[in-house]
Amino acid sequence: MVDEIIADVEGRMKKAIEHLRHDLAVVRTGRASPALLERVQVDYFGTPTPVNQLATVSVPEARVLTIQPWDRSSLPAIERAILKSDLGITPNSDGAVIRLVLPQPTQERRKELVRQLHKRTEEARVAIRNARRDGVEKLKQTEKDKRISADESKRGQDRLQKVTDKMIGEADEVARAKEHEIMTV
Repeated sequence: MVDEIIADVEGRMKKAIEHLRHDLAVVRTGRASPALLERVQVDYFGTPTPVNQLATVSVPEARVLTIQPWDRSSLPAIERAILKSDLGITPNSDGAVIRLVLPQPTQERRKELVRQLHKRTEEARVAIRNARRDGVEKLKQTEKDKRISADESKRGQDRLQKVTDKMIGEADEVARAKEHEIMTV
């Protein structure tokens, strides 16, 4: 019973860390990454469609993304979607391929990105702590229902705390790595 509760809580905590990783992959550093375009939706025949489902996205150079649509008629729609997005990048098109040149972020912009990173990391920590709180409540409820003893409940809570500490450390490590990537010139 205790193992099931802890496994469930640990699974929720891992999902919070995966969500953080996915969230941080989209943060623009100074290097090009196809993940930058994951949230860009193109209005393709009236249907919002991700760019990577309409085109090949590649990184030919460290700060350049190229988008080669499979259907050339979608090129203007992709350009409009990129302009409307919060990327802050102007697409350059030659009629067949769109090039996105990522400018080197200023020191002020880097600091702003780090602030956003810390905010998202704190959200992940809160999600992890919420999962721990729910697990502790489940343990206390099963103890109250006399399905486990008080000692088992206490040991389960201690194990939950260790798992929580480990997961928060993992979230911090992900954030530190991304912060290093952002601040590296």
